[in-house]
Amino acid sequence: ATALINVRPLRTHHWSGVGTVIKNYIMFVKNPSSHHPDTCADLATIWKLPLVQGKTRLNILVLFTPLFHGIGPHHFNSKYIWAYKGLLVGLDPVAIDSTGVRILLAKRKEFFGEVRPLNPPPKHVFLADTRYHLGTADPEKIELIKIGWKDGILI
Repeated sequence: ATALINVRPLRTHHWSGVGTVIKNYIMFVKNPSSHHPDTCADLATIWKLPLVQGKTRLNILVLFTPLFHGIGPHHFNSKYIWAYKGLLVGLDPVAIDSTGVRILLAKRKEFFGEVRPLNPPPKHVFLADTRYHLGTADPEKIELIKIGWKDGILI
């Protein structure tokens, strides 16, 4: 492929904390489980593979009905999804994923009535910034343009 458009729904994930656009490229490795140690901390290395490096033209994190809580590798419970009805679209996969994490954390606080960190923590998102320099996770450095209604966006 000469160009990739990366699209993934936002949800919690048993091994990485969240399933987002950074994690989506795990399909490009022969042995995905080799990226599971340390809660998938090194997922950003996949983005440096010749098969994908420099080819992503757009990242889209789908938040139509995100899953904000799950237990186990294939968990789904409709009690833990909500109609967010949104998309996060951009060039920086780290900015998109870190914004998605902020939205999930805000929803978890709203739903559970207290701060409930993701377990496992989605450290691969933040290491993609600090260790691998794939993009930025710092909300102060992310230009977030909000289009459409503002009710219930949580950020």
